[in-house]
Amino acid sequence: MGQIKKIAVLTSGGDSPGMNAALRAVVRKAISADIKVMGVLRGYAGLINNEFIPMSSKTVGNIIQRGGTILKTARSEQFRTVEGRKTAYENLLKNKCDALIVIGGDGTFKGARIFIEEHNFPIVGLPGTIDNDLYGTDMTIGFDTALNTVIEAVDKIRDTAASHERIFFIEVMGRDAGFIALRSGIACGAEAVLVPEVHTDIKELHSRLTSYMAKKKTSSIILVAEGDDAGGAFQIKEEMKKFGGEFDMKVTVLGHIQRGGRPSAYDRYIASKMGVAAVDALLDDQRSIMVGMINRKVVHVPFNKTIKHHKELDQQMLNIVDILNS
Repeated sequence: MGQIKKIAVLTSGGDSPGMNAALRAVVRKAISADIKVMGVLRGYAGLINNEFIPMSSKTVGNIIQRGGTILKTARSEQFRTVEGRKTAYENLLKNKCDALIVIGGDGTFKGARIFIEEHNFPIVGLPGTIDNDLYGTDMTIGFDTALNTVIEAVDKIRDTAASHERIFFIEVMGRDAGFIALRSGIACGAEAVLVPEVHTDIKELHSRLTSYMAKKKTSSIILVAEGDDAGGAFQIKEEMKKFGGEFDMKVTVLGHIQRGGRPSAYDRYIASKMGVAAVDALLDDQRSIMVGMINRKVVHVPFNKTIKHHKELDQQMLNIVDILNS
């Protein structure tokens, strides 16, 4: 690869707090290395529609504390086609870009890998997703903020649960992975955590809550990942009724509030560190990799590896939930 004079950067897939901090780091690191930067609006769709804008140090001023992404994000069906990717490649060349940095999740990296195979274009990825489900990094950008958002909401709901002696099923994001539910469940003292990785036994859950009532525990918080095999919080509530009991049950779905809000200090920190590392990786002639962090150190993980391997949930942590409620 020749000398890099200009790079493009985009955010793709679901937004996550800290994406702006990562953008800021990419732009300012590149400028410090005398590299021009083009921002691409609306992710891969913007590549296809030629939505390139010049980025400067001023462009990314006062954004480190903002949630979402100033470049906007979208999911592009057209980029899934050979023709769409060819148009995206032509637009990168038309804008004289020598490399691309993508900030997103698993789908973003799959698209990037296919694009590289077809057009041999240098791409480095940053893990931006609240789900923390990417193999090759301890934490993804946005996960810590999402946890804090869940905990803040659950703390408030617990006040009502205790006041009215109710059981609250609180549904959090996680279609395929229970990382948010498990981590936040432990942190907020949930009485049970239900995740996609482990089969949910409604009868056993009913028995557990009954035993809590026998111990004069008059309220409970159950954290449910949306992809739980029992069908989500509303379905679990209905299934619970079949086993009887004097339970006063309510459901709260936290939804997209988990994706928004000011990024936490930790998310700002790792986003900044990873953003600088992404530009360094390109300068070091790296391509087709995700920049991650393992044991607080920057690592390079091939797209093939982070896409192929599944990040495992530490199911022993579920035992901690039981222990802390014994």
